[in-house]
Amino acid sequence: MRNLPVKLAKALAVSPCGLFNFQFPNWKSGLTMFSMQGQDIAILLKLAIRDDRSLPSKDLAASLFISPSEISKALRRCVNSGLLYISGAEKRVNRTGLFEFLEHGLRYVFPPAMGSLVRGVPTAAAAEPLKSRLLEDGEPPVVWRFAEGTVRGIAIAPLYKAAPRAALHDSSFYAVLALADAIRGGRTRERNLAIELLKKELHV
Repeated sequence: MRNLPVKLAKALAVSPCGLFNFQFPNWKSGLTMFSMQGQDIAILLKLAIRDDRSLPSKDLAASLFISPSEISKALRRCVNSGLLYISGAEKRVNRTGLFEFLEHGLRYVFPPAMGSLVRGVPTAAAAEPLKSRLLEDGEPPVVWRFAEGTVRGIAIAPLYKAAPRAALHDSSFYAVLALADAIRGGRTRERNLAIELLKKELHV
């Protein structure tokens, strides 16, 4: 929390298990605490890059390989955080708030857990849109562990378990997940470029 911007640090309390907790007043206890998960951020990214705001929850679940019940819980957490507004069938992402969190809080709240050399799917600077914009440094690429992957590299834990499978079914979603991973664990230049590109992707 030491390096977090003051406004963001006050808005959320980071837990050691990779969740972040927003705090809101409650009429009974004076404080309500709830946690968001990595899959919630993935859901917000998925919705933010779509033109269709009326995407049914069942279709969202199918495209992300997340159960409908988990989607329902995640959407509720996103609404409670102020990062998502739902009115009838419409789901509207608070793009400015989401980008602010991605830029300043993502790497502190969801730090990347790095692993060993595995077979998987490239992400961060090893995937587009960053790969073609950066010079190769000779280091093994960063990958999500995935049995059907074709690239050997250093494993990084994705925002949620099914991210590799979902990314391979949606190139636009793949791109924003890879940019998010570059923000989470990339070098300074990679991170800054990822922030710049993600801002365009989210139309902030």
